[in-house]
Amino acid sequence: MSRIFLFLLAGIMAAPSYAETILVLGDSLSAAFGMAPERGWVHLLRTQLNSTEGQHRVINASISGETTAGGAARLGRLLERHRPTAVIIELGGNDGLRGMALRDSRVQLEFMINLALTQNADVLLLGMRLPPNYGPTYTAQFEAMYSTLAEEYAIRHIP
Repeated sequence: MSRIFLFLLAGIMAAPSYAETILVLGDSLSAAFGMAPERGWVHLLRTQLNSTEGQHRVINASISGETTAGGAARLGRLLERHRPTAVIIELGGNDGLRGMALRDSRVQLEFMINLALTQNADVLLLGMRLPPNYGPTYTAQFEAMYSTLAEEYAIRHIP
């Protein structure tokens, strides 16, 4: 957990210093499912940013079990309500675990990336990994989807 937290912190700290409102759109990994909320990475990120970078508003809009389709359906309202300067997208794991078509997940991720970028928010895309029982082809294509999107849209990415 601490290694992942350091990567996230580095990704956010690389964002422009004006990033005062950060919106996290994720699944159970971001919602701190099964643990005390103050032990989750979003809370730790908020604490670290506020102690080293000044006051940041970190909005955790994560829902356990969320899919890319669910995130895409909610993001517009969240952007309008919170007007973030940075958006962290941590979604797709549940899509993969359900064996959803990769093109569908990719379309939803692209929609969210585009929507955030059109609102002038910096985007940090967090990659996901799947257990090997989904087969080497699906697993490799799933994991590559994140880095490919990050490259295509010139956004920050943590594998």
